Amino acid sequence: MTQSRTIHIIGAGMAGLSAALQLSLMGQKITVYEAAPYAGGRCRSYYDKGLDCRIDNGNHLVLSGNVAVQDYLELSGAKETVLQQKEPMFPFMDLETGERWNIRMTNGLFPRWIFDPKRRVPNTKPTDYLSARQFLMASEDATVASCMNTKDPLFKRFWEPMAIAALNTELENASASLLSNLFAQSFGGGGAACQPITPKVGMSETFVLPCLNTLRQKGGEIKFGHRLRGIDVTSEGQVTKLDFGDSLVNVQPQDWVILAVPAWVAQEIIPNLLVPTEFRAIANVHYRIEVPHNPAGFTGLVGGLAEWVFVKQGVVSVTISAADRYDDENAGHEEWALAVWEDLAKLFDLDPARVPPCRVVREKRATFAATPAQDKMRPTSYIGWKNLALAGDWTATSLPSTIEGALRSGVKAAQVVMRWSEG
Repeated sequence: MTQSRTIHIIGAGMAGLSAALQLSLMGQKITVYEAAPYAGGRCRSYYDKGLDCRIDNGNHLVLSGNVAVQDYLELSGAKETVLQQKEPMFPFMDLETGERWNIRMTNGLFPRWIFDPKRRVPNTKPTDYLSARQFLMASEDATVASCMNTKDPLFKRFWEPMAIAALNTELENASASLLSNLFAQSFGGGGAACQPITPKVGMSETFVLPCLNTLRQKGGEIKFGHRLRGIDVTSEGQVTKLDFGDSLVNVQPQDWVILAVPAWVAQEIIPNLLVPTEFRAIANVHYRIEVPHNPAGFTGLVGGLAEWVFVKQGVVSVTISAADRYDDENAGHEEWALAVWEDLAKLFDLDPARVPPCRVVREKRATFAATPAQDKMRPTSYIGWKNLALAGDWTATSLPSTIEGALRSGVKAAQVVMRWSEG
């Protein structure tokens, strides 16, 4: 195996960090270049001056069946930074009726929990859960809404909040196939694969800092403030130079490049590259307030603006998936914060008139649109160039745009590089 080569990884988001971790543990020399002054991309924590506290820039829920996540935490030395619930439990509240319930799955493969009225969605029968077969067997062109009865209580109170959060795309357009692939490694594995995993402190403390420490211990170099402007490539598809504006990096013949940047940036660097062209927004609203911490640490909301509420010490955060659905002139600012607070006041039995300090964080292009048409535009990790691989949740991972998908793409890119190793 060639030891003198360098693997140049462009982008220090989850995909880039995943690739860097895999390769550094295989003894490869890696250099990571990141345009921002921090790593993690959309999965990080930071101190918010207005709220005077540390928050995650977005809320993410991962499950025990997310294999790439579990491997990444183990390899980066971050296992001790998370809490994994022993019981797969998902609390919900219907904001219209005020009704509350817990989905409490059993850990075995056989779903015994659907036969217990106290463990399943109220006003549903065990046979209702067979509706999942419709999207599990859906064609690649089918949408989630076309596969299921959208007026069914089970859809409204379980599948819809789960699916729209996972796909971040309105369900009348969202790919049933992508949802099926995602659920296969969670609900398909029984309750033992659905135990929620949450960071003890924050996203950076779990998904970013341990990995950076491991990379540095292995001799890796991380360069912040390096935005790739362009590349020089031969007619045979060999990358020879990386242009960072104020500096040029020569790529030696034995070196490799992993491009782990957003889809639209990758297309600017490689103009003829086929990538997803439609994206969906996510909005997160953070409130500086102390509320009782439930065992799960989160709650699903039915009938509100937000789908999920996450509780940490001193901070309550909510996620509004496919936020483009609510676009108007002021969407995502004061109006959203007030509307969401009304829902939270119902959830926590608080005064709706006393709105705590809050911050709206909106990512306009948070994920690619998880539609059947956009899914077909996702490129593979290897596009035929001699020394370049792609990574990113927008590449062909068979999953929607999730942490699991991003980490999986990094592993795939690392495999491409190692497949061409000498010796």
